[in-house]
Amino acid sequence: MTLTLFALALAPGLAIMLFIYFMDRHEKEPLRLLALSFFYGLLSVGLTLLLSGAFGKILPQYENIIVREAIRAFLGVALVEEFSKFIFLILFLYPHKEFNEPFDGIVYAVMISMGFATLENILYVADGGLGVALLRMFTAVPAHATFAVMMGYFAGSAKFKQRHMAYSLIGLLVATLFHGFYDFFLFISHIPFIALLTLISLITGIVLSSRAIRRHSDASPFRIRKWKRFRKR
Repeated sequence: MTLTLFALALAPGLAIMLFIYFMDRHEKEPLRLLALSFFYGLLSVGLTLLLSGAFGKILPQYENIIVREAIRAFLGVALVEEFSKFIFLILFLYPHKEFNEPFDGIVYAVMISMGFATLENILYVADGGLGVALLRMFTAVPAHATFAVMMGYFAGSAKFKQRHMAYSLIGLLVATLFHGFYDFFLFISHIPFIALLTLISLITGIVLSSRAIRRHSDASPFRIRKWKRFRKR
């Protein structure tokens, strides 16, 4: 892999991480913890490979290509990948004292997801070259970010909006569904115009993610405290 391709493989994940970092306006997370979250994302690739091997042996096989690809997209790929990220988010970051506002769920979930997506992107770009690098820069990597925002939104809500931690499982479900639809439409892209649904699912994910980011940012207790101090002046 040339240096240019390597840079292109890194660029989208880095850009998204910087965007989320600067969107965290009220109480930024420690850089060491963000770096650790990214590292967890790298580790989640290994967990994904282990789970994929196990799932491949137990998932049912159907002759109908639509059913077969749906099972592969939603269970063999989406559930396995999102669960691998979810485990690191819930076990290692959810209990952390720095996870102290709803928006932090989004921040940490995105950092984990970008670790996963960046390593995945490097592998794809190394094999596919410039065309794959440019295509994934505007599709697959942003898609992973939207899945993460959805997962992190519910994790943040679970911790700070008087909901049980099990509520975060809804985030895993929502991320898996969006990821599954995105991959499913790609897997059956041989059907005329189906690939357009992949684009629609990505755009829908971006719109919903932007709303989730705005809602948790506005709900930050640090923002509310700043506003109260301002009002007292």
